[in-house]
Amino acid sequence: MSSEHFQQSGWTLDDLIPPPTDPVFDDLLADLEHRLAQFEQARDLLSPAISTADFLRLMRLYESIQATVERLTAYAQLWFAADTQSQDALGFLGRMEQLHTEVQNRLLFFPLWWKGLDDEPAARLIAASGDYAYYLKTLRLFKPYTLSEPEERVINLKDVNGSTALVKLYEMLTSRFTFRLTLDGESRTLTRAELSQYFRDPAPEVRAAAYRELLRVYSGQGQVLAQIYNHRVRDWANENLLLRGFSSPIAVRNLDNDLPDSAVETLLAVCRENMPLFHRYFRWKARQLGMERLRRYDIYAPVGDMSKTYSFDRAAQMVLESLGDFSPVMAEHARRLLVEGHIDSAIRTGKQVGAFCHAVLPGLAPWVLVNYVGQVGDVLTLAHELGHAIHALVASDHSILTFRSSLPLAETASVFSEMLMNDRLLRMEDDPDVRRGLLAHLLDGAYATIARQTYFVLFEIEAHRRVVEGATSEDLCDIYLANLKEQFGDAVEISDDFRWEWTVIPHIYEAPFYCYAYSFGQLLVLALYREYRREGADFVPRYLKILSYGGAASPTTIIGEAGFDITSPAFWQGGFDVLAGFLDELEGL
Repeated sequence: MSSEHFQQSGWTLDDLIPPPTDPVFDDLLADLEHRLAQFEQARDLLSPAISTADFLRLMRLYESIQATVERLTAYAQLWFAADTQSQDALGFLGRMEQLHTEVQNRLLFFPLWWKGLDDEPAARLIAASGDYAYYLKTLRLFKPYTLSEPEERVINLKDVNGSTALVKLYEMLTSRFTFRLTLDGESRTLTRAELSQYFRDPAPEVRAAAYRELLRVYSGQGQVLAQIYNHRVRDWANENLLLRGFSSPIAVRNLDNDLPDSAVETLLAVCRENMPLFHRYFRWKARQLGMERLRRYDIYAPVGDMSKTYSFDRAAQMVLESLGDFSPVMAEHARRLLVEGHIDSAIRTGKQVGAFCHAVLPGLAPWVLVNYVGQVGDVLTLAHELGHAIHALVASDHSILTFRSSLPLAETASVFSEMLMNDRLLRMEDDPDVRRGLLAHLLDGAYATIARQTYFVLFEIEAHRRVVEGATSEDLCDIYLANLKEQFGDAVEISDDFRWEWTVIPHIYEAPFYCYAYSFGQLLVLALYREYRREGADFVPRYLKILSYGGAASPTTIIGEAGFDITSPAFWQGGFDVLAGFLDELEGL
């Protein structure tokens, strides 16, 4: 074990920008304005005959402007995430969002010119553009859906106080929620992160009470949260279907991910067809718990010995060890975040719930937020988010325009790191009861990452269709309850209070149809992990090459080079076959 010790704490943002109160901050804004003016003055150069030298000079200037804006907006977002109740943070966030919109509007003439350029001169410039090539190609994918410059400016301005503001309102409302739970005869006030740990409590009455309290608080604001969602969905439809002409709401996300609609449809269909595997697991769990049938409150109930907790320092050490056993390079990337103070792991009211990794610039250690309370799931979450950071750092040779992977591949490194950590935990334990608990936890996670996320997307597909037809909040609750009943079949009892659970899911507000990226990533990782088990150390360079692409090639190209066809049902089925093997092992213990 390393001699270093890692304390649970907040993060530092010193590596991003000077504090807004520092006079140097104004110099940063002045320099940004100077470069923007330079870029605008080059507008007359834009023609089909532009030289490659002039074009690349403009691309480098464009990239430098985007890098500064990324620093500014990341500082604002991370400050707000750390303290959503800070008026200073909220004010600065609003100011930077407005600045971001103004900058993008002033740069807008360039991507619009690029999208409208004929194929022949575009191909000439792409051929000379080096690492910018894939970014430029993806911009042209949106050519059929791009409006005039004045219309695009209006949409950008509208979003600041429209859909973006709605999402921010949702985050502000829900991050203020507190929950009351009686434990050992004492009533306690909890954050959502603290409440969530009781979804896995050994006592069935505590699990039920925790879920009921979560749903009570959210449903108490259900009409408001439903209205926010209703307007978010209508805005999505008005802009993307009515104005831009996309064929469906989910097609917007698919194109943004550079995935064929058919591949996403196949993924969702195969996930839907494999729900009996999870039904089989839930029936096994019911038998282990001495229940005739699980309630929805019980799906994450621990089986076996899951009582062990881990300090943050121990968790960090174990994650670094699991990564180091696979690749010392990956372990060193993860260690950077811990050493450089880029992890906020502390629990406090007002901090954003959940977990995320924010990669800002190539080569700069990303920032990770977790709400660490010490359970096995928290250890795996830490591994997951550090995996995201590793992905960004392995791809740091690319430009700011191409180092971030598309959403589906963004889950590759995170889930793989989680699998490595889970494997290490299994190797550390000889006790069958502990191993049973860890395998059950793995399958709990597979359900949550694959099946649950798939059914969120299936709900969204139906909800987006129905909202524009005039669906009410009660209609949406009915749709969600029907979704749960199909998802669980006769293996799990669904109580009526879960009809409001959809309002608990931030992704459907923040990034519609985002969630299939989790299903995609988990099933891809299961396929990759199977290859790792077969090949051993020979697999490591192959895996790192996948990560090294970042966002510099399409998912189809990157995965195709790894030997997989994402349009084939057999590819996705292979992931479920790996899960079936885990379940076989579990049933045999």
